[in-house]
Amino acid sequence: MLLVFILAAGLWGVGYLAGVSRTARMTSVGVLLLGVITAQLVLPDGHPLRQATGGSAAMWLILGGFAVLVLVYGRVLKALRNRATPATKEPAMPSGHFSETELERYARHIVLRELGGPGQKKMKQARVLVIGAGGLGAPALQYLAAAGVGTIGVIDDDEVENANLQRQVIHRDADIGMPKVFSAQQAMQAQNPNVIVLPYHRRLTEEIAQDLFADFDLILDGTDNFDTRYLANRTAVALGKPLISGALSQWEGQLSVFDPAHNAPCYQCIFPEAPAPGLAPSCSEAGVIGPLPGVVGSMMAVEAIKVITGAGQALRGEMLIYDALYGESRKITLSRRADCPICGK
Repeated sequence: MLLVFILAAGLWGVGYLAGVSRTARMTSVGVLLLGVITAQLVLPDGHPLRQATGGSAAMWLILGGFAVLVLVYGRVLKALRNRATPATKEPAMPSGHFSETELERYARHIVLRELGGPGQKKMKQARVLVIGAGGLGAPALQYLAAAGVGTIGVIDDDEVENANLQRQVIHRDADIGMPKVFSAQQAMQAQNPNVIVLPYHRRLTEEIAQDLFADFDLILDGTDNFDTRYLANRTAVALGKPLISGALSQWEGQLSVFDPAHNAPCYQCIFPEAPAPGLAPSCSEAGVIGPLPGVVGSMMAVEAIKVITGAGQALRGEMLIYDALYGESRKITLSRRADCPICGK
């Protein structure tokens, strides 16, 4: 047995001195171990070679199995770390500069009088965080990436489920079981490799919200629970960040830009407290028509582009309500509340 360890150490040392790669050295040691196991299984009892290499295959099989488990564990751990760590590489072109491919890609934006080259440059330099990669987040993320927003963060702790695919079109059937942020990242970078996507596979909490929001210029809230909505609103107001919020129910959707820094109300001005249980059922409870999140999520992406570039008039102090069942839309005026605990005086 000692002989085998000496041979393995010799192979490793000689390979190291010769500059052989770590993978090749591990392969050579593995071949040696495989040869020892074969000798133990094939040669008769009492054979000198069997005696010199331990006399039993069981011990080597256990050792080999343990080594395989360690290697597999290491590779899986490395893969998980790579997926969990947001990409930090810089774009191919410096911020504010465009390659020929990008100029061609964004040509329909650049010819728009309200955007032009300066507007597209602002989008490339912008950093937008989307909370939720579900019904509203999916189309918002797709269109922000396609439009050329330079850095897009997405935070969500859910995994893709079969029931999501009726409306969350950024995900595919093959993505079932994958964390939504990584599925969305793959789709966005396949759509536009010129943007940086930062996935955060975790729930938005009080402990991380402040530091996370501080790293972005604009926040989009596509969540479906009031606790997260109020947290996003508190944090955005505290940091002076505009918050674009959308909501869905059955056939109806709504969205607004909450931005007290520009004299618009915040979310809690309009919704001072969460409704009683049962009054605002979730999509899983009340249902939602599949294309509706696409309509409202795309509108959120449009509002984001308007806020970033200054084009047109964003929905500050207004709420757009869309009724898909009857094909109607209307806007209502929203006002700040002086007694709002979040943005009031």
